[in-house]
Amino acid sequence: MTTVDARRAAPPLPASARRSPAGPVLAVLWAGAAAVVALWWADTPSVVGTAGRLTGAGRIAGLLCGYACAVLVGLMARVPLLETRVGSDRVARWHAMAGRYTVCLLAAHIGLILAGYAAQDRASLWHETVTVVLDYPDMLKATAGTLILFAVGITSARAVRRRTSHEFWYYVHLLTYAAVFLAFFHQLALGNEFNGKPVATALWYGLYLGVAALVLWFRILAPVRLNRRHRLRVESVHAEAAGVYSVVVRGRHLERLGARPGQFLRWRFLGAGMGWTSTPYSLSAPPRPDRLRITVKALGDHSAAVALLRPGTRVWAEGPYGALTADRATAHRSLLIAAGVGVTPLRALFETLPGEVTLLYRARRAEDLALGQELEAIARRRGARVLYALNGPGGQRPDISARSLSATFPGLPGHDVYLCGPHGFAQEMYEALRAAGVPDRRIHHESFEL
Repeated sequence: MTTVDARRAAPPLPASARRSPAGPVLAVLWAGAAAVVALWWADTPSVVGTAGRLTGAGRIAGLLCGYACAVLVGLMARVPLLETRVGSDRVARWHAMAGRYTVCLLAAHIGLILAGYAAQDRASLWHETVTVVLDYPDMLKATAGTLILFAVGITSARAVRRRTSHEFWYYVHLLTYAAVFLAFFHQLALGNEFNGKPVATALWYGLYLGVAALVLWFRILAPVRLNRRHRLRVESVHAEAAGVYSVVVRGRHLERLGARPGQFLRWRFLGAGMGWTSTPYSLSAPPRPDRLRITVKALGDHSAAVALLRPGTRVWAEGPYGALTADRATAHRSLLIAAGVGVTPLRALFETLPGEVTLLYRARRAEDLALGQELEAIARRRGARVLYALNGPGGQRPDISARSLSATFPGLPGHDVYLCGPHGFAQEMYEALRAAGVPDRRIHHESFEL
């Protein structure tokens, strides 16, 4: 590893780090699920026979599915408390898990209810299915919503996502809103838990209307307000390394944006056919009152087109998002570990993170290092260290094992570690850090991958 090292006074560390509200948020969500089951329990005096057991299980699955749909949409609303305090990557994992629960509960609800009704009526499953879909109130809309939800679930599976474009997945995913709307009304029309029960009905409406209000405000109105206020445009594009470009975006009153080093925004560049896609890119420098900068590696059609942006191109942004900030710091010493373009949020943190800071930058070759001169200048200015982990002359990978990390960074378990890079690298580093004795609470990582 090569190093740039200088020693000067560093900014002081805040007295305490802000704790993530992830635990309380999850507790509230599970409490809501328990309340839904209690709603069925209070409305069901007894369950008798095979038909009763099947129908009862189907009702429970249906109620939980309806609740999961509301949670699913709420997690898509990009609520700042979740996006900046819990972390966008964790919220994305919750959303993916809620999606799997929703699809499984939906399948269980359909199968159990139809089997229960067929047993009760002594009819075939096919006859009962046709009767329910065509004759029951609001079931045609619910059927359409069901088909959409299954389509969203199929396109969200990893095996399918690898074979489809991000744009296709994104727009199919947006149909979740339509699916939830279409399926909502049959819950009230056919749910025994709501018929003649105004309090339960009002609470169910309140749940869905509350989630709709979050989506309306944070997905539509807040971005419109942000972009009307700041009037973002591309100022310049600069090559940083092979296939890596920095984009400087100019705007008005950007100090009001509230963006912080380590965070990202979702960007639409309204030109060159790029306006249809919203893509997350991290800030690669601390935000200024009139400028923001991102650094992008050409990994796909959208990121490759960034190099072709022209000055003056209008920009539509949403955010800021992400919890990979100084708020996570719990110690006076920090180690930043970056690989590839994952250096971008860590470069901004390297300049601003309080305390004693070291950056370890992994790349195959020296030519692949992006922002290297800036990192070395920051190291000299603030008294920090930069270490590069490059492949050897024969292509051999550098040793970044738990033993090597412990030897290179004395007192490593007492460091906060900020980690950003490709998924495989991040997982490898996480395991090495845990083996080196770094507590899980001090390993800070965010990923845009679900």
